[in-house]
Amino acid sequence: GAGLNALGAWLKCGSLAPQRYPLTLAAQAVCAVAQVFILGLPSRIASVWFGPTEVSTACAVAVLGNQLGTAIGFLLPPVLVPNTPNDTDLMAHNIGIMFYGTAIVSTLLFFLTGVVFEEKPKYPPSHSQAVLQTKPPEDYSYKQSIINLFKNIPFILLLISYGIMTGAFYSVSTLLNQMIVTHYEGEEVNAGRIGLTLVVAGMVGSIICGLWLDYTKTYKQTTLIVYILSFIGLLVFTFTLDLGYLIVVFVTGGVLGFFMTGYLPLGFEFAVEITYPESEGTSSGLLNASAQIFGIVFTLVQGKLTTDYSPRAGNIFLCAWIFVGIILTALIKSDLRRHNVNSGIMNLDVKAVPVESPVEPESTTLKIQSAL
Repeated sequence: GAGLNALGAWLKCGSLAPQRYPLTLAAQAVCAVAQVFILGLPSRIASVWFGPTEVSTACAVAVLGNQLGTAIGFLLPPVLVPNTPNDTDLMAHNIGIMFYGTAIVSTLLFFLTGVVFEEKPKYPPSHSQAVLQTKPPEDYSYKQSIINLFKNIPFILLLISYGIMTGAFYSVSTLLNQMIVTHYEGEEVNAGRIGLTLVVAGMVGSIICGLWLDYTKTYKQTTLIVYILSFIGLLVFTFTLDLGYLIVVFVTGGVLGFFMTGYLPLGFEFAVEITYPESEGTSSGLLNASAQIFGIVFTLVQGKLTTDYSPRAGNIFLCAWIFVGIILTALIKSDLRRHNVNSGIMNLDVKAVPVESPVEPESTTLKIQSAL
């Protein structure tokens, strides 16, 4: 993922001319493919490296890192590349600075990933991970894992509701500039700042939601409440956008981002709980695929409604879908399988500590009676 991101960034540096726009698109496609390997990592890394009392917070921090990049993406481009339609040479120079800066940072991260990153800790941090690590790798089947997930009705409901919420967030983020400029002409820079506010507030929301999950383990209740508050936030944002006060848009955008982005780690962690012992990477990958599909559809439809009618029409379209997501979330059966394993309520009769452990194998056998 890091390698493809760096490759795409350097390809963009070679596209700094109007006639090379197809190369820009190709480079962006490479970066988009890199997301496939990166977006699903938070829940996977959190589960593999962190114990039951910190796993949700760790997932939230990883999501925060992803959102931090989005925040920088809102803030820097309008500053680095101001609108200079009468001076294309200056515009090309400014875009070049942005492209080369991104490429250098992406390359540095690529090398750091290769040098620093490790696959897993020496000893599993939780009972649930210990159970998974005792299973031979050859027993794992990606195809069977996908089949198992699609037979899991609670996961299917979460898959659709997560896609709706995250797709709506992607759509709002993509069209935010257009919505702001429609009502506030010449405020491109402030539109970027509002986007930054939306994402930074979401980063705070992610951390708070992660801490709350680790403290309470109320996955369904928290997910449903945040979903409802996101719906209310989008309604308020929609009907206050055209009041003529940018400060109101900053506030409502921040509230909206707090809940919509705060939902991201909730969806990841809830999915891991109700699909255990399936791979966290598989469940989070499907969630991201759902989000991308809904995001594409929502962005196209909302963009059309915003252009032909008004930003309010496009946002009301999203509100209707988020209301559907609330209903689907309420229907999810909260079967916290991973939590039950970590609590010793249900597990398999397995040896939880790997062979390389200095502890005597016989004394570290985890004896738990019931099957998943």
